[in-house]
Parts: sequence; structure tokens; C-alpha cells
Amino acid sequence: MASPQAELSQSSSNRKLVLAGQIAFLPTGILTTLLGPMLPILIARWAMNDTQAGNLFLVQFLASLVGVQLSGVLLARWGFRPAFLSGLLLMACGVATLYMGSLWLGLASVAAYGLGLGLIIPADNLLIAEIGSGSGPSSRASAVSLLNFFWGVGAVFCSLMVAWTAAHKLLPFFLGSVALFLVLLALAMRNLPFPAAEKSAESSASWREMAKSPAIWLFAAVFFLYPGAETAVGGWIGSYVSRLGSRGAAMASMMPAFFWSALTVGRALGTAFLRHFPERRVLRAGYAAGAAGIALMLWAPALPGVIGGALITGLSFATLYPITVARLSQRFGVTARSIGAVMFSLAAVGPAVIPWMVGVISHSTGSLRAGLLLPLGATVILFLIHLFEW
Repeated sequence: MASPQAELSQSSSNRKLVLAGQIAFLPTGILTTLLGPMLPILIARWAMNDTQAGNLFLVQFLASLVGVQLSGVLLARWGFRPAFLSGLLLMACGVATLYMGSLWLGLASVAAYGLGLGLIIPADNLLIAEIGSGSGPSSRASAVSLLNFFWGVGAVFCSLMVAWTAAHKLLPFFLGSVALFLVLLALAMRNLPFPAAEKSAESSASWREMAKSPAIWLFAAVFFLYPGAETAVGGWIGSYVSRLGSRGAAMASMMPAFFWSALTVGRALGTAFLRHFPERRVLRAGYAAGAAGIALMLWAPALPGVIGGALITGLSFATLYPITVARLSQRFGVTARSIGAVMFSLAAVGPAVIPWMVGVISHSTGSLRAGLLLPLGATVILFLIHLFEW
């Protein structure tokens, strides 16, 4: 049994790591959602059609997929520190060069910060699920929900700052400031007491046994569909509104802020909310309301209805991903580090494929509304999945 002094020291170290993880999720939220408010600006700057614009999402999240795979290797062999530091520095390189030149340089920049995001997002979620909560599933979900609240603050800040700095011709200054913050954060975190690598006891035979479980496949479906639907709504809503007339065009860069603000407020409330309601009930209600919100956004006859739909969708989505991460950690323990490499890979593939397909469908049909039926369908499927006990 550890001495009281050792336990106190461990608790202090954990608090520092939790705070560092939360701060790291602020720029993570900025960069994950950056293409949303930037998309109308980049479409005009680089004269892109919707398919080409969708390619930006594809590049970001395919690079993120590579980062997730690399993160799994780093966590298994060297622990959390290398994944955190290299992720922050790659994000800094990407955001610093995004607005400097041609479309091709922009694609390379998006790939760089996408790779960094792939390293940071699974490592931070799994770190907080391991050390930042109590033993129960609701406390794990609350801790991960609070972490993702900081991500949401970054996402909202991103939309507001892109809109304001673009209007005042200060956009390169904003992107450079984010890059500088990331470098300083990496320097500040380099000596923190991250947990060491911990080999899982699971063998390849155990993996084969787990693959027979329907729960693994249902987790896989959720990790693919939910992040893809969330990214598609947040990423394309600005462009969707820009095509609703002159009033919509004026609101385009601000529109993602409505969605991300609702998501962030929901996550702030979710830390208390989850202590009083069963997680399964929250998941079912959230997906049902989210599907209704997307439907309202697409069929509303005027801008206020679209804004209302975005707010409903964001608020409904707020706790769904944190609950899923917490359930994964609760069910598999330390093994979630290796299983997480697969699940978070799917969480990168979904945001690569679904927003890209939105652009492809929009370009081929001439209707962005038709493309956005894809995240609506994904949300309906997620609701149906959670009608079952698993």
C-alpha cells in the first residue's frame, strides 16, 4: 500500500497532467474545426469547387488517421509524453503555414496539423479517462466531458476569431499566434510526469475473442459515424448558410460558432448532468434530438430556423462522444490504449470520409442540402444502434 505522502504526490502530479491536458485541448479544438469557418475564405482564395473543398477535410483526417496509428505505437512503447510533444509541434507547423501560399501548400499544412491532431486527441482522451476521474463510469464520462468542454471552447473561439480577424485583415496574425501558443505549450509540458508505457496483458488470441463480441463492432460503428457527422455539420454549415442569400453570406464565417457554442455549453453542463441520468438514456435522447436538429437546419425556410437547428444539434451532440470514450475505457481498462488505436483511427476515418462525401454529393447534384443528408442519415443510424443494450 502506498504511503499517504506518496498518494499526495501522485494526486498533485495527476492534477498537473489534467490541467495540461485541458489546456492542450484548447488549440486542438481550434485546429480540428478550423476548416469550417475558413472554408468560404479558402474557396474564394484558391478558386475551389465543392469537391476540391471537400478534399481539405479528406487530407486533414487521413493525416489524422496516420497520427492515431503512430499514437498507439508511442503509447505502447514510450508512454504519453512523445505523443503529446510531437503532436503539439506538428500542429504549430501546420497552422503557421496554412495561409502562406497556394492550394498545394495549404494541403500540406492541413496534413501537418492533421497528423498532430491524430497524435494528441486519442492520447489526451485516454490520459484523462485513466487519471482524471473516479472509478465509476459516470465520473469517467464527466471527466472526459469536461476535457472536451475545453475542446469546444477552442472551437467556438476559432469561429469567432476567424470571422473577426478576416474582417480586419488580421487572419495571418491569428494563425501565427496559435502556432506560437502551441510551441510554448510544448516547452511547458516537456518535463511533466506523464504515465509510463504500460504493456497490455491482452494477447492476439484475446483480440480474436474480442472481435467476436458485437460490442466491439458497435463501438467501431459509433467511432466512425459520430465524429464524421459532427465534423460534417460543423465543417459545412458556414458554406451552407453562405448560399442562402446576402444575409446568409454575411453570417457564413460566424455560423460554425452557433454549433460549437451549443456543443460547448452542453459539455459544461454535462459534467453535472451525467451524475443524475443513465448514460444509455442520454445517448438515445441525444441522437434523436440531434437528428431532429439537422433536419430542422436543412428544411428551415429562413436563416433563424437554420441557426435554431444548429443550436439544437450542438446541444444534443454535447455529451455523446465523451460518454463513448468513457465507456470504452471503463470496459477495457488499460487495454483501451491499444484498442483505442483502432477506435480513434475510425474516429479519424469518419471525419475524412463523411465531410468529403458531402462535398462530392453537393458538387454532383448541385445541392449542398443533398450532401448534408449524409450526416443526418449517420445520426439516425447511431440512434438505432443505441436502442440495443450492449
